[in-house]
Amino acid sequence: MRTYSLYDVYETRKRRDSWWTVYFVDPVACRVALPVANHTRITPNGLTVFSLVLGMASAACLAMNQLAAGAVMFYLSFMIDCVDGKIARLKGTGTPFGLWLDYVGDRIRVVCCAAGLAYGQYAVSGDVHFILLGAAVAVLDLFRYVNAPQMKRVREVVREERQLAMAGAVPGAVQVPDPAPDPDPVPVVETILDIDLDVDLEPRPRGRKGPRFFRRVNRFLARRRVRSHLISGIEFHAAVFVVAPLAGPATLIPVSAVAGVLLLANEVFLVYRMWLFTRRHSAPVQEKSREHVLV
Repeated sequence: MRTYSLYDVYETRKRRDSWWTVYFVDPVACRVALPVANHTRITPNGLTVFSLVLGMASAACLAMNQLAAGAVMFYLSFMIDCVDGKIARLKGTGTPFGLWLDYVGDRIRVVCCAAGLAYGQYAVSGDVHFILLGAAVAVLDLFRYVNAPQMKRVREVVREERQLAMAGAVPGAVQVPDPAPDPDPVPVVETILDIDLDVDLEPRPRGRKGPRFFRRVNRFLARRRVRSHLISGIEFHAAVFVVAPLAGPATLIPVSAVAGVLLLANEVFLVYRMWLFTRRHSAPVQEKSREHVLV
């Protein structure tokens, strides 16, 4: 049986990831993945189930107002969730069912931890704002994971139609894809989370400093494997279920509210960049269609 090195594990890291994962999770997850890969037969699915168990333990701790324990359990749950992907890529043992299990497990963990946090704090304080907090966290998380694959689908459709138009294969208007549900949505969701929408924006030769500055920042972050988004779902979860509980009950609502606003702003920004992408890249399709009509 092959013996893996730490360098082999490092090679399984995502090309770009959230800054929370890069700086606070991967350094631990890679070192945990190494002995797991070399000295155990634990499968990625087994690790995913273990991660979900830790997530349920976190939810239980939060429900009992054990905030520090809940925060530690949530961190461990997310860290193990990163280890299962590394083992799957390292050994080539990932399965389609594992993708589904990982996706569903993440959603269950977040919803249960949000419910546990809300119940625990409401039971102690009687403040209904904690109930609203739990509901808001669950809704924001689900919105992000519904919105992400749909944005990716739009971008793929625009690219495909643009390529067909440039090849002269588009006879008229852009065809709208069948809105039937994707039979295998999980890989799509995992892919969109690795995409940095900024990299698809072409340079604009107008001499404006803003876009050039952001492209330089983007390249700087890319060299460090960090996505350019200030806060994504991962940072949102870390703020609500790790940072705020460790800081104490008084910080739960303000920290979660700030993280939620930043996450929503990030989603709006991504939709805006997608809109710019569709406008710019659909232009060749329209021009090609006009040429076809004239011919």
